[in-house]
Amino acid sequence: MIAKKMVKYVEGSSVTRAMFGEGKKMAKEFGPENVYDFSLGNPSVEPPKAVAEQMKAVLDEKKPNFVHGYMNNAGHEEVRHAIADSLNRKFGTSFSEKNIIMTVGAAGGLNVILKTLLDPGDEVIAFAPYFSEYNNYVGNFDGVMVPISANIPSFQPNLDEFREKITERTKAVIVNTPNNPTGVVYSEETIKELSRILEEKQKEIGHAVYLIADEPYRELAYDGVEVPYLTKYFSNTIVGYSYSKSLSLPGERIGYLVVPDEADDFENILDAATVATRILGFVNAPSLQQLTVARCLEEKTDISAYDQNRKLLYDKLTELGFECAKPEGAFYLWVKAKEEDDKAFVAKAKEFHLLLVPGSAFMCAGYVRIAYCVSPEMIKRSFGAFEKLAETYKNGN
Repeated sequence: MIAKKMVKYVEGSSVTRAMFGEGKKMAKEFGPENVYDFSLGNPSVEPPKAVAEQMKAVLDEKKPNFVHGYMNNAGHEEVRHAIADSLNRKFGTSFSEKNIIMTVGAAGGLNVILKTLLDPGDEVIAFAPYFSEYNNYVGNFDGVMVPISANIPSFQPNLDEFREKITERTKAVIVNTPNNPTGVVYSEETIKELSRILEEKQKEIGHAVYLIADEPYRELAYDGVEVPYLTKYFSNTIVGYSYSKSLSLPGERIGYLVVPDEADDFENILDAATVATRILGFVNAPSLQQLTVARCLEEKTDISAYDQNRKLLYDKLTELGFECAKPEGAFYLWVKAKEEDDKAFVAKAKEFHLLLVPGSAFMCAGYVRIAYCVSPEMIKRSFGAFEKLAETYKNGN
């Protein structure tokens, strides 16, 4: 008999993953060229060539006890030092290796920091729409997720409701920008006001509230849009980063946490997060991947393909009469469903072999997410299906 908590998790298992699985079945039945799977945010752009080259170079150095052995739970010191130096060059920060903890991707990092911070009943705020796994990560440690309603149509955080929902039980706030699922980048003005509210509320409730910046899409921004680096605006910011998108390495599960010196209870947070890395069973982030990314910190995935897809899909869908939030980053298009029930809309789209994810999976019903990290050829092939979908609603069927 499985744990009662897991029964709930299994029943609410990821809609995105379910649609991805459905796409595999449909591809076998109808042929992959006739199925348009926009469900999963799985990068289609190959990693920079330097990644494979540096991985081979690490292995060729023939230091097996070093490459494949244990290290400090926080990660290789030289890797953490290299990452800190890179961040300092990019953002004018003053981190050192002590501020960096290597993690098993951003998801592993979020679980580590939530394990570090949360007591049962502590509240964590997130701005809808948001990545649904946040609910599970918070639930892992018996925390309580407090969603903030979507701010339509800008999808910048709803700061009026945010101010009202901070309580004495609030321990953390999760911010994801560029955002999954909307592609929106939170503006500097928004970040400054959010930080001001947090400063005010910390004084009011008498304890720290930590701003957790989930940043797997940081490097995926378009049209010269700047993504604010949050530690520069609020001292109690903790950054979770992943190389899954920036270097197209989702399956390698490598990332890091940044805990600035200025954060309240800094030393204890670092010690506890390092211990949490071990007791959650990660022990340490994958050694080979740590050593590889440390040599590729100036490498970038070519996001021009995503930008091309973004323009192709946005232009076509708006031409067909769909209401879309124009993405400034990440690789998702957030589209208003043609009926109130977004799940029914997704079911209708599936009739035309279009696999989309309902907005209700991101705590924002009435919309759907389209992941455009696919080939441009598939996007072009899908246009006929989108035209049929639009025509269906135009005719009132």
